[in-house]
Amino acid sequence: MLLTRLVLASRKAKQWLVAQLAFGLLNLLKLLPADRAIRFADRFARRIGPKLARHRLMLTNLRNAFPEKSEAEIAAIALDSWGNMGRLAAEYVFLDRLFDFDPERTEPGRIEVSGIPLFVELRDNPRPFIVFTAHTGNFELLPVAGAAFGLEVTVLFRPPNNPYIAEKVFDFRKARMGHLVPSHAGSSFTLARKLEAGGAVGVLVDQKFTKGLHTKFFGRDVQTNPLLAKLVRQFGCEVYPARCIRLPGNRYRLELEPAMDIPRRDNGSVDVEATAQMLNDKVEQWVREYPGQWLWYHDRWNIKRSLPRD
Repeated sequence: MLLTRLVLASRKAKQWLVAQLAFGLLNLLKLLPADRAIRFADRFARRIGPKLARHRLMLTNLRNAFPEKSEAEIAAIALDSWGNMGRLAAEYVFLDRLFDFDPERTEPGRIEVSGIPLFVELRDNPRPFIVFTAHTGNFELLPVAGAAFGLEVTVLFRPPNNPYIAEKVFDFRKARMGHLVPSHAGSSFTLARKLEAGGAVGVLVDQKFTKGLHTKFFGRDVQTNPLLAKLVRQFGCEVYPARCIRLPGNRYRLELEPAMDIPRRDNGSVDVEATAQMLNDKVEQWVREYPGQWLWYHDRWNIKRSLPRD
């Protein structure tokens, strides 16, 4: 019992130290103008990322996804992905200032939005719907955009493993993104109640999900969370894809696409497996278009344990 308490206390202390280091780095970035801070974070991540153990997983994921690409192309995409992660961290500090979209502005700002009529139509004609995205670009800007257009969307998110960082991230997101639901055993019921009341929910669909549906992603076996498909089956709501694309000059394009046609069985019921595959296909389309803007260090194909150790 004493040994267990010591191990837990040691782990907690390590998590606290890691969190303080992360907060310290972000506070230093606050001292810089936004563009300089984002560029610095990009360069820092590109330098440090390849030295981390996750880099090997990233390269393996890329080789499996793009067998036609050369090693030089794979390495370049990996560096872009590390840079994307560095930018994402720095952008947290300046998220309020980054979102400058104004439909009345004649000159382009930092943010451009595609699908404005859809935003407006969903706002003016409230109904239950689901919007999904993936870890592409700065996906955190999407709920900020929804809130700016007056859309009340309850967002499902997976908290960081570090509890100190998780608390800070939750407080930050809650102040800027509306209703948040941490991913846990009862989160599906919370989302269901929201849809049943005529509300809207937002989910990320490209995470590994143990005991999920067997699907394909880049032609390889993955397990996909059936939650979105099951909610559609239960409530018959529309499903909208949305994504963020990084543009040159620290600019961003936010896209809300038209509702997708949901696969159905012969009896008219929602085909849950085919719907899950449809989500993977959409995300794969996005990733193929901008491969360096996806987080390739995720163990999406559940292969980390099979990699040889150094």
